[in-house]
Amino acid sequence: MTCVHLLLTLVFAVSLGTPVEIQRPRGVPLTSIQFYVENKPFTCLDGSRAIPFDRVNDDYCDCKDGSDEPGTAACPNGSFHCTNAGYRPMFIPSSRINDGICDCCDTTDEYNSGAKCENTCKELGRKEREVLQKMAEITKEGFLLKQHLIEEAKKGQQEKKSKVTDMQGNKKQLDEKVEVLRTVKETAEQPEKEAKERHLKAWEEQKAAIRLEKDKAKMAEAFFVSVSELQSHAELDADADGTLTETEAQGLMGGAEQVDTSTFESVWPNIKDKYHSEVSREEADMSCLVSSEVPFGKMFFFFFTVVKLSAQKARDDFEEAEKALREMDDQIRNIEKELSFDFGPDAEFTYLYSQCYELTTSEYIYRLCPFNRISQKPKYGGSETNLGTWGSWSGPENNKYLLMKYEHGTGCWQGPNRSTTVKLTCGKETVVTSTSEPSRCEYLMEFTTPAVCQEPANTDLSPHDHEEL
Repeated sequence: MTCVHLLLTLVFAVSLGTPVEIQRPRGVPLTSIQFYVENKPFTCLDGSRAIPFDRVNDDYCDCKDGSDEPGTAACPNGSFHCTNAGYRPMFIPSSRINDGICDCCDTTDEYNSGAKCENTCKELGRKEREVLQKMAEITKEGFLLKQHLIEEAKKGQQEKKSKVTDMQGNKKQLDEKVEVLRTVKETAEQPEKEAKERHLKAWEEQKAAIRLEKDKAKMAEAFFVSVSELQSHAELDADADGTLTETEAQGLMGGAEQVDTSTFESVWPNIKDKYHSEVSREEADMSCLVSSEVPFGKMFFFFFTVVKLSAQKARDDFEEAEKALREMDDQIRNIEKELSFDFGPDAEFTYLYSQCYELTTSEYIYRLCPFNRISQKPKYGGSETNLGTWGSWSGPENNKYLLMKYEHGTGCWQGPNRSTTVKLTCGKETVVTSTSEPSRCEYLMEFTTPAVCQEPANTDLSPHDHEEL
C-alpha cells in the first residue's frame, strides 16, 4: 500500500465514519506510519542507525530509543500505541506488553499473553461522551450566567462611580457646613465657659464665707478662759497618753494661764482640728451650710442652664453634621476600595465581593469570603482558625483568574502561617465543593462559579472510530 493509497483510504474512512484497519507495524501510531515503510530500511527515530525492516518488532532492541520495537517489550524505553477505536488512543510503556494485564481498552497490548481481555472501548467512549455532554451543557449555561454577571457588574460599577462623584460633591458642601457650625459652636460655648467660670468662682467664695462663719461659731462655743478648762478635753492630748497635763495645756494656750477673746483667736488654730464640742453643733452647722448654699445653687443652676441650652443646641448641630461627614467619608472609602479590586477582565467576579460561602464536613465548617478571608471552625464548637486573608490571583500565565491565594493566616504550632489556594472551576452554581490539606498548613479549596466559564467550543462528541491525524 503506497502513501497515496494510505491517505485516500484514511480520508475515505474519516468521511464515512467507518473504522478501517490501516496496515502498519503493531504499536505504531498513525502519525508515525511514514517512518515504517515495508521493504525499506528502517532508520531509528533518533537517527542513530538504519536496520533492515524485518528487524522491526523482532523482539530484539536495535535502536537506543526503542523505536524499532513499538510492538514488543524488548526495549526498556519503548512505548506501545493503543488505537482504542471508539475511545481515546493512548501510549503505554512497552514493558506492559503481554504482561497479563489489560491496559488498552481494545486489548491490543495483550496479543500473545493468553490474558482474557474484553474490548471496552465503546462503553468507555459512551460514558466519556455522556460526561463531556454534561460538562458542555454546564459550560454553556455557566457562560450565559457569566454574561449576565458581567452585564450586572458593569452596570453596578458605573452606578458606584456616579455615586462617588455625587457624594464627593455633597461632601464638599458638608465640609463647609461643618466648619460654619464649628464656628457657631465655639461662639456659643464662649459665654457658657465664662458664665461657668464666673459663677463657680462665686460659688466657691460663698462656700468659703459660710465655712468661715461656721468656724467662728465653733470657736466661740469652744472659748476657754483658763488652762484648767482646757484640760477637760483629753482629745487635745498631744502624746496620746489619755491625759492633757497642765504643761501641755499651757503649751496649747501659748504659755498663758488665762486668755481673753482676742488672744483665743491665736490659740484656736492649734486645737480646732481635734476639738470635740461638749454640745455638738456639727449637724446644725451643716444644715446651716446646706440651707445657705441651696438658694445660691438654684440661682446658679437656673442662670447656667439658660446659657448652656444655647451652647448645647450649637454642639448638637455640629456633632450631627460631623457624624454625617464621617459616614459619608466611610461610604466613599468603601466604594473606592471595592472599585480598586481586580474582579477579572470583564468584572465577572464582582458579585463575589462581600459574600461568604460555607462547606460543612464531618469535623469542620469552612467559610470562604472571596477577596477577604478563609476560616475553619470546629463543627461542634470551638474557636475559629484563620486559614488566610486575601492575597492575589495566582493562576497560570495564560489565565491567572483560575487560582486565588490567601495568605498570613493563623500560625501553625512550630510551623508557618496557614495559607489557602482556591481553585476555581466552571459551574452553574457558586459553591465550595471540597477542601484538603495537601501540605502541612497549606490548604486547597475547590470552588465552582460561572465567572470562569468560557464560551463553549463546537466539540465533536462522536465516537473515536479513527485516530487523529
